[in-house]
Amino acid sequence: MTAIRGAAAITGAASGIGRALAIKLARRGCDLALADRDEAGLKALAAEIGEGGDAARKISVHRVDVSEPGDIAQFAGEATAAHPSLGILVNNAGVALLGTFEEIDQAQMEWLFDINFWGVVHGTRAFLPHLKTRDEAHIVNVSSIFGIIAPPGQSAYAAAKFAVRGFSESVRHELAVAGSPVKLSVVHPGGVATSIARSSRTGAGVTDNARRSQMIERFENAAKTTPKDAALRIIKGIEKNEPRILIGNDARFMDLLQRFRPGTYWATLQRRLEKMAKGTAK
Repeated sequence: MTAIRGAAAITGAASGIGRALAIKLARRGCDLALADRDEAGLKALAAEIGEGGDAARKISVHRVDVSEPGDIAQFAGEATAAHPSLGILVNNAGVALLGTFEEIDQAQMEWLFDINFWGVVHGTRAFLPHLKTRDEAHIVNVSSIFGIIAPPGQSAYAAAKFAVRGFSESVRHELAVAGSPVKLSVVHPGGVATSIARSSRTGAGVTDNARRSQMIERFENAAKTTPKDAALRIIKGIEKNEPRILIGNDARFMDLLQRFRPGTYWATLQRRLEKMAKGTAK
């Protein structure tokens, strides 16, 4: 068991799952080091936590672009200096990119990888030396259900999220072999009602604007899990030292489907999605 105490560092904290997680961790007594590119959003979140009765919590806000290793290194130094008891790191920041492999250019794919994969790697590297000094500590790396299955139109996103999964599982095993006090969980959310789809970028080769609108509509119709419920599930996973945290019934279904049909799951899933779109899914 990992106790929820001390302080937590969260990237992508200004919105979505990161924001909900900050609020829930504060309610459980955690001090917070909050990171995001949206500094105004961070300040609003800190004020909201204080207004909610947690004014005694120590909260630091840090403008961080996780695609910049220097920003992450500075964040780690500032966060651990401000919160010596910091024992939880959540690498949560992420972005989305719409388009098939042939519709996205190399620069766009590298942009996504710099945030979704390298941001996780650099965050883990920057905080790990401090976390190893704690009696117990926990790293939470947010992947996706698209780190377990890979639908068409998500080649860049799925590649990065699969990479987060592989990196996290290997580091978790290394920490266990070394007898480290640091535990590591990788999170695979299904559809969570955040703004990630609306804030996504579109591939340079995508010329049909209607596809973007359709993608956003499909995502929002399918995103049944609230950020609050996702945050509570992550906290439960931390407390129980769960190596893999699946969020939502959709994520659990897709995880099982790919286990039973690892090479052919997409045909089955596509039929199910088509039924859902017609309102006839059982």
